[in-house]
Amino acid sequence: MPDKTITCRDCGTVFVFTESEQQFYREKGFDNEPQRCADCRSVRKQQRLSRRVDGPREMFPAVCSNCGVQTEVPFQPNPEKPVYCKDCYQARGR
Repeated sequence: MPDKTITCRDCGTVFVFTESEQQFYREKGFDNEPQRCADCRSVRKQQRLSRRVDGPREMFPAVCSNCGVQTEVPFQPNPEKPVYCKDCYQARGR
């Protein structure tokens, strides 16, 4: 599998998605290629981490699509997509 050249969706920088990175993504079960360069991914990660320091995350009630237990998730559930409790999500291997 040859290296791929991708343009970062945030800053427009062209970066290379190497063959070894593609192999890593396949092994982890990631379906999508990265859309951001390493620098922009790092910035977004820091932003996510800093939001957690600012206080507790907003949680939303949900019912697990697998076992039916009431749970809370850190995103607004979409009725067209399954939502899993922590145990079922971890059992799925993600």
